[in-house]
Amino acid sequence: MTDIAFRSATEIAGMLVRREISSVELTQLQLDRIAAINPAINGVVELNPDAALAAAATADLAIAGGDKLGPLHGIPMTVKDSFDAAGLHTTWGNPAFRDYVPGTDATLVGRLKQAGAIVIGKTNVHFMLSDFGQTSNEVYGVTNNPWDTSRTPGGSSGGGAAALAAGLTYLEYGSDLVGSIRIPASFCGVYGIKPTAGIVPLTGFAVPYTPPGPRSMTYLSAVGPLARSVGDLRTALLATAGPEQPDANGYAWSLAPPRHRRLPDFRVGVVLDDAAAPVSSEIGAALSNTVDALAAAGTKMVQGWPEGIDPQQESESFGFQVGLFFAFQEGGSDFATLTEVVEQEGKRMAARQAWDDYFRDVDVFLCPSNFTPAFPHDTRPFSERTVSTPEGDRPYDSQPFWVSHASLAGLPAVVAPVGSTAGGLPVGAQIIGPRFEDDTAMTFAELLAGVVGGYLRPPLS
Repeated sequence: MTDIAFRSATEIAGMLVRREISSVELTQLQLDRIAAINPAINGVVELNPDAALAAAATADLAIAGGDKLGPLHGIPMTVKDSFDAAGLHTTWGNPAFRDYVPGTDATLVGRLKQAGAIVIGKTNVHFMLSDFGQTSNEVYGVTNNPWDTSRTPGGSSGGGAAALAAGLTYLEYGSDLVGSIRIPASFCGVYGIKPTAGIVPLTGFAVPYTPPGPRSMTYLSAVGPLARSVGDLRTALLATAGPEQPDANGYAWSLAPPRHRRLPDFRVGVVLDDAAAPVSSEIGAALSNTVDALAAAGTKMVQGWPEGIDPQQESESFGFQVGLFFAFQEGGSDFATLTEVVEQEGKRMAARQAWDDYFRDVDVFLCPSNFTPAFPHDTRPFSERTVSTPEGDRPYDSQPFWVSHASLAGLPAVVAPVGSTAGGLPVGAQIIGPRFEDDTAMTFAELLAGVVGGYLRPPLS
């Protein structure tokens, strides 16, 4: 039954409806796999088996009774530790919150449950979500990459990406401020989407004991799913996105349809390298092969950055916005002057307009998700860390360069596995789409799998 652990959530949902397997059987299989494999990975950090099996039994009764079922009915899944899920701890990897158990679900967790999903547990994060490259904290320890346990799965959603890659969950939900969905997806060889900023509500995604009220800068931070197939990304996003409160006039949110459904119809912008964050030769070949495969499939390629985009300047502007984000969250009136904030807001809006203009003629933009594949764990102080590449050591804090552009402009961005390094580590490409056209980026990623392949099982699975 090992193979069933690696099927897509949507495929398993069909099997449940046809009663080829019960949700109780499926959930128990997942719990058994976690017990057997998770100790080497440490991706899943909390489970509630009794509640999960009880929910699965209820799901089976609904199927037997012919009830109306959601798209994720009876599917066991996990969510990032930083999301509130009633009855499970929310620690943010911080010992100060070790005992915090919320009484309510985050909006997205509640919507996943409404879609029928069974949230069986939580996955590991970096301490206070404060690292884009690694996942470690004093509460739960270090998460390892299932492709090579001496290496990082990325951060801060590394626990979920590692668990998903190893077949310990059918679906995962993460968050992304500085690539915390996209970098782990790339390092672990799974799919992940940072949706258009603001389309998935952030209620219930907050540091424990934070007073209620709007505290997140929703034009920058986003939450979204990780999966082993694009179809599962789409299903999860459809289940969780949309306004916080129902509209009294009957408005219903939905994904805008993709611009195209065939690769030859797409116009694809491409940048595979930049002097500000040169791509390691370890991943350069896989990315180049991806572009060659697209061209052979008849996709129209447009080389170069969009007009009006200075990639180094946009990366620096993003760094300012991240600093402003934390000043807003934690208090920091001396972070910047009003003049500096206004100037940087002008740069952010100019970048967003430049991308909006670009996507009038180009459908998606293909670029790296990081300059490196998964690297060995590094416990040195943040300021002392480097990333080793065949071309020499690189600054650790150069990693966000490639994810910064979609984040600054609030654009949807999908990471898709597109190949491997010579040493067998996953390589992920980033597909940036037009604002509010998330399914254009997802559909392109889905079609891309047809020419370069998609998710592969790691050795530790």
